[in-house]
Amino acid sequence: MEITQAAGGVCAAKGFFAGGVHCGIRKNTSKLDLALIYSETPCAAAAVYTKNKVCGAPITVTRAHLSDGRAQAIICNSGNANTCNADGVSKAQMMCAALARELHLAETDIAVASTGVIGQPLPIDPILSNIAPLIRSCRADGEGSLLAGTAIMTTDTHEKEYSVRFSLGGKSCHIGGIAKGSGMIEPNMATMLCFITTDAAISPAMLQKALSADVQTTFNMVSIDGDTSTNDTLVLLANGAAKNSTVEAEGEDFDTFCAALHAVTTQLCRMIAKDGEGATKLLTCTVRGADGQQTARKIAKSVIKSTLFKCAVFGCDANWGRILCAIGYTEAEFEIDKVAVWLCSAGGKVQVCESGAGLPFSEDEALQVLQQDEVTVLIDMGSGSETATAWGCDLSYDYVKINGDYRT
Repeated sequence: MEITQAAGGVCAAKGFFAGGVHCGIRKNTSKLDLALIYSETPCAAAAVYTKNKVCGAPITVTRAHLSDGRAQAIICNSGNANTCNADGVSKAQMMCAALARELHLAETDIAVASTGVIGQPLPIDPILSNIAPLIRSCRADGEGSLLAGTAIMTTDTHEKEYSVRFSLGGKSCHIGGIAKGSGMIEPNMATMLCFITTDAAISPAMLQKALSADVQTTFNMVSIDGDTSTNDTLVLLANGAAKNSTVEAEGEDFDTFCAALHAVTTQLCRMIAKDGEGATKLLTCTVRGADGQQTARKIAKSVIKSTLFKCAVFGCDANWGRILCAIGYTEAEFEIDKVAVWLCSAGGKVQVCESGAGLPFSEDEALQVLQQDEVTVLIDMGSGSETATAWGCDLSYDYVKINGDYRT
């Protein structure tokens, strides 16, 4: 099984186009705020959404449209979440209807998403009057993916995209994705927004099976600030343009597809965590030696969610007791006196705990580890063979500054 990085983002897969324009939702005219991804041909579709009971109107519409496992386009605006608005559903439907007319598609073949401020009415006229320019902006190359990836950003400091090439039945296939997410991230499904395309032929049922399983070890293992967004949406479209034999059951081809999907989602997760609001460091926690997969996942996420430890990482303080504390309040069964902990980065590797107790270590060496922009906490539970990884970031002064005046 060979999976290699490829260029093109959501346009790496054959038959997909993407673009973005500034339509006027955002006051800054230099910022794109309306994105489009579409396929020349109908697609199998799969999706996962936020579990927040307060969810955006676009999710209501997209759930209904994708209920048959089919779609052909995704339209998304930034700058306004279209959430908690009495007219939200009708405006999301209007976005789909306007795009459907221009692309000659059924409205139900369009997924819609929004991101931005919650509780403010969505200005619909700027969107409707810019559908034609949006379509004209679309390209079937990396530039198109870049436009779409930029147009869905809110507080992100840069676009996030990744794509790979792999083979199914001797046919060259691609999977590529774009994502946005910087704050209000404690996914219970996916991330803020993520759109993934593939030219592999796979049935809607198997596509959903692959996606639902994948998010458990990728997007569900990311946390920036512990807040689950109202608009989290991940849509995956497969148009079959690679002409491989359609994947309709578990087996070698399905496993290969899942591995390629995982390669893309893992990289997008890392990008999201590293670009957390105000973040200066990507924080990774890898747990090994656990006696159960759920235990490993819970512990890894508990550590990267610890506010006190996130602050310590920002300050380059090797306060490893905060790691043990976060492990200790995890709702899982384990023996703390078997736990070992290391701090790792490109600056070195320092063991700080063995058998649940502290070890002498060089503060200077630990400082070298923590001064890097990517820091890993490695935890060995000493009780089994299960592993899990979670991603987060440090907590800086800028996080408060960004969120103190986000709406105003």
